[in-house]
Amino acid sequence: MAKREIKAALLGLGTVGSGVYKLVHMQEPEMESKLGSTLQIKKVLVRNLEKAASKVEDPSVLTNSWQEILDDPEIELVIEVMGGIEPAGTYIRQALSSGRHVVTANKDLIAEQGLELTRLAQENEVDLLFEAAVAGGIPIIDPLKNSLSANHITEIMGIVNGTTNFILTKMTEEGMDFGPALEMAQQLGYAEADPTADVEGLDAGRKVAIMATLAFHTPVTFRDVYTEGISSISSKDIASASEIGRKIKLIGVAKETSGGVEVRVHPMMIPAEHPLANVSGSFNAVFVHGDAVDDVMFYGRGAGEMPTASAIMGDVFAAAKTLTRGMKGSTMDPCYRNLPIKKPEDMVSRYYLRMSVDDKPGVLATLASVLGNNGVSIQQLVQKVRKEDSAEIMLVTDLVKEYHLKDALLTFRAMSIVRSEPVVIRVL
Repeated sequence: MAKREIKAALLGLGTVGSGVYKLVHMQEPEMESKLGSTLQIKKVLVRNLEKAASKVEDPSVLTNSWQEILDDPEIELVIEVMGGIEPAGTYIRQALSSGRHVVTANKDLIAEQGLELTRLAQENEVDLLFEAAVAGGIPIIDPLKNSLSANHITEIMGIVNGTTNFILTKMTEEGMDFGPALEMAQQLGYAEADPTADVEGLDAGRKVAIMATLAFHTPVTFRDVYTEGISSISSKDIASASEIGRKIKLIGVAKETSGGVEVRVHPMMIPAEHPLANVSGSFNAVFVHGDAVDDVMFYGRGAGEMPTASAIMGDVFAAAKTLTRGMKGSTMDPCYRNLPIKKPEDMVSRYYLRMSVDDKPGVLATLASVLGNNGVSIQQLVQKVRKEDSAEIMLVTDLVKEYHLKDALLTFRAMSIVRSEPVVIRVL
């Protein structure tokens, strides 16, 4: 039989695209043994042909025309690593509609329009694969779709943003404040010049939406995810967490409850002995709880050129095997349920509060009374630090619905004895 050669198009040649291009060539000696075929990157879509020429062995593969790729009948597989909603969304729709398999790392697009694209892939009997959209090189999407599919999954919790984890690690281990830790992350390439998507929890929120959709078989988009970042976390909070045997991490949570699905991203004080507490630097980790498997943890590099390329190429190999065997795509609509999404105010947690107040008799009792009148009880007074005529109060509440805590905070903000905006961090 003639050797089967699969031709693919790579959309984008930035950090991740370059990693994919390198990994294709690194795998060439074993490609046929692994796939039963060979794989060739026939075209690479870039904006600037001249700038990209030094990144490829043969500059003739470069093009700045998507239409050239779409019109090429030899290209059976499209690998999208451009990022952003558009024009990537249009390109992926056209590729799927034309009967091509698509591999993408585009978490923004999948978190917003993943269900629509999945259904389009199913209609055209091709595959839409997006392992690299969540947690870099860590395999989590395929396990949720396949390996763990016999489970009723009720909770996913994890660290899915390497930038914030690096920053919080520096703040915890070296006593750095947020600003210098962020600056170091930028210098090392862990954080973008505009770090908003990372430090405000938006990147992690998109990943939580994707995982929740697959785990709970119900439509969840990024707009459904409550997000809160780490920019207000100070070294005082890191020290307070340590005093009560905890560390602060930016945690993504997707949970199925009797009242619906909780999807949220926020800083959380977790026990120092919890496995997630010791996930350091730019590493990611995800816990999944299923009724049959119990708890499983996925850990590894959450970003970077080659770890992300590894996840993309795993999907590329899967699509290539389907093409080699002459089979149709196996993409299926994951959403056969439509559970309600819980509002943030109905979620239940323990909370750490820090605020500056007047240092005079009766203030702590007044604060406790406000909390009590709103159904919030104090589990632990962490410390009271005096500074001239003020004091900094740090305490931990018992479990409480968020709307009760918010009512108490509204009262605090209107009180003259409260001198600063209360800092609020959830406690596991």
